[in-house]
Amino acid sequence: MKKFLYILSLLLSVFVSGQEPIKDSIPEDYIRVEGDSIWRQHIDLDEVYVFNKLNFKSYDEKRQYLILRRKTIKVFPYAKLAAEKLIELNDSIKKIKKRRHKKRYTKKIQKYIEKEFSAELKKLTRTEGQILIKLVHRQTGTTAFALVKELRSGWRAFWYNTTASLFDISLKEEYNPKEVQEDYLIEDILQRAFAGNLLNRQKSALDFDYLELSNKWSGDSEVKKQ
Repeated sequence: MKKFLYILSLLLSVFVSGQEPIKDSIPEDYIRVEGDSIWRQHIDLDEVYVFNKLNFKSYDEKRQYLILRRKTIKVFPYAKLAAEKLIELNDSIKKIKKRRHKKRYTKKIQKYIEKEFSAELKKLTRTEGQILIKLVHRQTGTTAFALVKELRSGWRAFWYNTTASLFDISLKEEYNPKEVQEDYLIEDILQRAFAGNLLNRQKSALDFDYLELSNKWSGDSEVKKQ
């Protein structure tokens, strides 16, 4: 019995001594996030924008901005949905081998979008419709015209664009906050809405930096990025 206890105590001492180097091997400046088993030196945080107060030269300028803000916040969820459905469609099509099955699945997605949102989209004003077209390009990296052409046919895309032109809306319209001031204002509205949790954030598929845009259009540093 004594021999057994001696061996047991010896094993325990070896076990304990074997654990101590592991504990000592973790530097003091390392941290571990709750629920995570990995020790880290730092925690990755999302970019945070600190916005300055908006300055307007006149009441009319402020009014135009607020109108643009209301319309942008209204149509952004539709553009976000378009991007999500496009990603879902592309991912699913890659897994489908037969062409007729691909066409069948594409029509299924189209019918879903038309059923769920066509009634609401028809209520949009001309300017809301044009903002939506721009935001579709922001979210997908592809113009609405190109999307229609890819998912349906070139003739259908041409017809859609011609019809939209009757209402002064172009499906070929691109989102270009680097060169078009209104597009920059739309981006500014989105970033503030994301920060204020008015909209669910979705990264743009286009390549631009909001801080650089703000510096360009405001003439000074309107926002700071941390």
